[in-house]
Amino acid sequence: MTINNWVEDKTNDKIKDLIPKGILTSDTRLVLTNAIYFKANWSSQFNAENTADGQFKLGSGASTTAEMMYQINDFKYGETKDLQILEMDYLGNDLSMLIILPKENDLNSLENSISVSNLASWEKNMDTEEVRVTIPKFKFETKYFMAEDLKEMGMPTAFDGSLADFTGMWNRQRDENLYISQVIHQTFIEVAEAGTEAAAATAVIVGETSSAGPGPVTKPKVFTANHPFIFIIQQKDTGNILFMGRVSNPTTQ
Repeated sequence: MTINNWVEDKTNDKIKDLIPKGILTSDTRLVLTNAIYFKANWSSQFNAENTADGQFKLGSGASTTAEMMYQINDFKYGETKDLQILEMDYLGNDLSMLIILPKENDLNSLENSISVSNLASWEKNMDTEEVRVTIPKFKFETKYFMAEDLKEMGMPTAFDGSLADFTGMWNRQRDENLYISQVIHQTFIEVAEAGTEAAAATAVIVGETSSAGPGPVTKPKVFTANHPFIFIIQQKDTGNILFMGRVSNPTTQ
């Protein structure tokens, strides 16, 4: 399929078969597709010789063995009574990864607290400090069929063949109407000692229907991500988020 080949090419072969067989039909009139690929090395890389197996506590309370990376260096760091937040720069210092770690093993509460204003407040209170960092290596790929979620989030009309209104996109000449039949989003990310590789692609399937600064020297902070956390890859000067996700189990892909 030409669309899938285009996505593979734009994501360095990390996103394959974005649109499964059977999704496109004779009623399909339009496929809106975008793709993003990101690969960058850490400004302060982890030494692979320091990587060792460690315990990662899952949300269920059980534990799994994960490869844990370790280093001591200067990073931007902050904390509240509920969470710790660490910023790790990529080479060039234009992009960074934020890791937001709940102090208790309660990822749901952390996710519910994340907002634009809270994120800005947490980052504002970060300082450059010496930090002992332990985080797991992780790699995963996910695919989401988002039509039902988007309907529940407030846009059901766009998926309704009799109510959708895309007349601004096409010249309606017959008694037919465009509507969105499916939205597919697929992501890939890998975090290791040298840096991060990530990709994402989205396809919107449109069908047709008839009839319608540093502080004083102190004891190093300790940041140990040995239970579920949130990560954000962002553009530093604008705060634009390129990728955002959760790590619930670093050993699953």
